[in-house]
Amino acid sequence: MATKTTAEKLATIQKGYTLEGATIELGAAIVDGELHKEARVRLPLAMMNRHGLVAGATGTGKTVTLHMMAEQLSAAGVPVFLADIKGDLSGLATAAAGSEKLKARTDSIGQAWAGKTFPVEFLALGGDGNGIPVRATITSFGPILLSRVMELNDTQESSLQLVFHFADKNNLELIDLKDLRAVIQFLTSDEGKDKLEELGGLSKATAGVILRELVNLEAQGLERFFGEPEFDTAELLRTAPDGRGVITCLELPTLQTKPMLFSTFLMWLLADLFEDLPEAGDLDKPKLVFFLDEAHLLFNGASKAFLNAITTTVRLIRSKGVGIFFVTQTPKDVPADVLGQLANRIQHALRAFTPEDAKSLKATVSTFPVSDYDLEETLTSAGIGEAVITVMNEKGAPTPVAHTRLRAPESVMGPSAEELIKSTVGGSALLAKYGTAVDNVSAYEKLTGKAAAPTGGAAPGQPPVPGTSGQPGSGQADVDAEARRIEEEILGRPSSRPAPVPDRGAGTDAPSRRAPEPAAPAGGGIVGDLAGALSGALGGGLKSMVRSLGTQLGRELLRGVFGTSSRRRR
Repeated sequence: MATKTTAEKLATIQKGYTLEGATIELGAAIVDGELHKEARVRLPLAMMNRHGLVAGATGTGKTVTLHMMAEQLSAAGVPVFLADIKGDLSGLATAAAGSEKLKARTDSIGQAWAGKTFPVEFLALGGDGNGIPVRATITSFGPILLSRVMELNDTQESSLQLVFHFADKNNLELIDLKDLRAVIQFLTSDEGKDKLEELGGLSKATAGVILRELVNLEAQGLERFFGEPEFDTAELLRTAPDGRGVITCLELPTLQTKPMLFSTFLMWLLADLFEDLPEAGDLDKPKLVFFLDEAHLLFNGASKAFLNAITTTVRLIRSKGVGIFFVTQTPKDVPADVLGQLANRIQHALRAFTPEDAKSLKATVSTFPVSDYDLEETLTSAGIGEAVITVMNEKGAPTPVAHTRLRAPESVMGPSAEELIKSTVGGSALLAKYGTAVDNVSAYEKLTGKAAAPTGGAAPGQPPVPGTSGQPGSGQADVDAEARRIEEEILGRPSSRPAPVPDRGAGTDAPSRRAPEPAAPAGGGIVGDLAGALSGALGGGLKSMVRSLGTQLGRELLRGVFGTSSRRRR
């Protein structure tokens, strides 16, 4: 095969990235070691719902790349969701300052640079941070995702699904962790043993294991992430008054202690969008682009059911106008079934310091189309802010592989000032809607006969700290007592938890458990939600059919691909 000249290689790239519709500018191509600003590398806006991968070794510029892409998407009127794991992406709200070094870089790639700010909404998972608190109800989160957080095995996951089925069937609302704990406590008690037997596949011992793991979650303080008001994922689809897409940054400062929760919560957001959005077909631009940073956390140790659900969601959500970009170190971090659906590839430099690194490098090269580059050499020698790129063109074919020097962001590449973040949160319309946790009557109150805990007001202009309203069962002594009961009564072994200290001032009568009342038939509100979610995809006939059912079937159908539920109490 004859070797191409530099001019021929350059012409191939220029032709491959000559696109007619709106695009995201990624940078300029490097051919035979020389930068050519006339060879512009672009990504069609209409193809961004075909999903993508941003990969590369630590420190090679992945975060800056998604920062730069988010800016252009917002400017094009496309809402963006970012998992701000390191806190660096809050700089989108602050205009960057120019410098001689920056000007030299932007001039070299033909970028007309100007410092800009972008409309940013700051969210914090469970209020753990400065943003608007984001919560989900247990029933909406569903058994598959919750099993992931609790690290249950396949058998225990199936058993937890039976618990959710029992709660759905008996009109026991699972809003927070204490609701789920109350249902399992009831099923493992003398009063509930008949109900437990009716469930068939759920043994008392397995229920005890699940209950123990649930108590452990509470002991770790994770109850603050579940509750009401539940975050409506439609908030992610907003645009600013000037038409730019709102960039939503979700942070969790304590990620290192809760990586499983963070990654799984991101999947809940996607699953909820998947259930609610109608079919959209081919659009000129996506409704939302969702960046999943540290994507390997999503797949590490995942059950088969969880992986299947992710694969299904990624495959089908593109037809609803949502694009997903996975951000991780190597393509090997993403399962093959998911990787095969990622049409747009931005691969930063890889390192080959160990035999395992070399193996990953060869695997990465094998996933690219045939090109004029020696990709093994290019991927190990690429500088910071450079990447090897191939995307899907407007006809659905891959563009030529291009070693690219990437555009510079126009906002600050780093965190914004904390005062700016707090003032943005304080002025957000979402603060009044989600800022204060509420504790409505649900399964816990129905089974124990206790009243719902009072909820306090939020501090003016500041998000409150959920979980501090004195909810029943939230103290460490209650957690220890429940753990002892599980180990001694259900699992049949001595408990390692500290013995209780008698409270001479308290009464000895425990609140009686009440058998759950049979559920009322699923009515218009619930079935209507199902019909609305599905009618866009399957037509008005299904909508009429679901409304006419009026039975428990309507309620059970609400659980989606992750076992999630779209029901929300407002």
